Amino acid sequence: MSAVIAVRGLRKEYKVHHKEGGFLGSLKSLVNRRYATVTAVDDVSFEIAEGEIVGFLGPNGAGKTTTLKMLSGLLHPSGGDVSVLNFEPKQRQSAFLRSITLVMGQKQQLAWDLAAVDSFLLNRVIYEIPEDVYRRRLGELSEMLSLQPVLNKPVRKLSLGERMKCELALALLHQPKVLFLDEPTIGLDVNMQRAVRDFIAAYNDRYRATIMLTSHYMDDVEALARRVMVIDGGRIAFDGDLNRLIAEQTPKKVLRLKLATAQPAERLRQYAELRRLDDLEAELLVERHRVPDTASRLLADLPIADIAIEEQPIEDVIGALFKNSPGKPAAAAGLTTNAAS
Repeated sequence: MSAVIAVRGLRKEYKVHHKEGGFLGSLKSLVNRRYATVTAVDDVSFEIAEGEIVGFLGPNGAGKTTTLKMLSGLLHPSGGDVSVLNFEPKQRQSAFLRSITLVMGQKQQLAWDLAAVDSFLLNRVIYEIPEDVYRRRLGELSEMLSLQPVLNKPVRKLSLGERMKCELALALLHQPKVLFLDEPTIGLDVNMQRAVRDFIAAYNDRYRATIMLTSHYMDDVEALARRVMVIDGGRIAFDGDLNRLIAEQTPKKVLRLKLATAQPAERLRQYAELRRLDDLEAELLVERHRVPDTASRLLADLPIADIAIEEQPIEDVIGALFKNSPGKPAAAAGLTTNAAS
């Protein structure tokens, strides 16, 4: 299968002005401005096939958004080659722009004081969508996102979740083949995150759209992406199957216990590393090859009401990868699950 997105040696550098503090520093900068070169993306290469949903993960400042902006043509690369649907993004050709969309959860496209449907009508004109096609697509998107009750409300009166769903519909009216989604569920509650994830999956299934998704919510990635790319310090630290990433980065599994009677932490530590103890619930980290034996011993020795064997949370997996990568070792702090958010 041919690649819809092909990237080779992609690089982006910025010149950043450095100024000393105080009035004297300001005067010096007028006469002799000093710059430093910052590399945001460094020799990144990958391919994505039609219909793939790829999770693009990394800490704040790792290069995720910069990469998406170069792929959508908003930024020009400092080096390397980029092809999206056989277009060179930086040329911003009309046919290219009609085939992609970029949704940024922290940026708003909807007109604040107008009804959402007015912004939809504006996009219909911008993308020259025929009236009958526009009505059909708006009906489909409204049904998929349950938008009908909010279409005629001023955007400023919508909840954050309602606005985000309208933002998605607005970005997809022209039925793009490639979606760049940058934190599409940021700030949403658990139920709304789930609704947005379900919509993205349904859109991908219906239109075979190719999707690159960045998110700090690991539930988004687990629900949507089988393949993940992890970027840290501007470089790709991992590119492959999510399950392989988990197996490679976490040699241990989690044994989740429900105890019939409370047990001291010292006793539980005799069996494995104690990850958490909260009254009658405990979690142990156990090497994969020792899981069957450890589980048998626990069931034989302790008053256990229930036991479950699970993989470590994906944010732990990503955190372990960051620690082993040449990028910023403390980067995993930005990754959260719904429970943590």
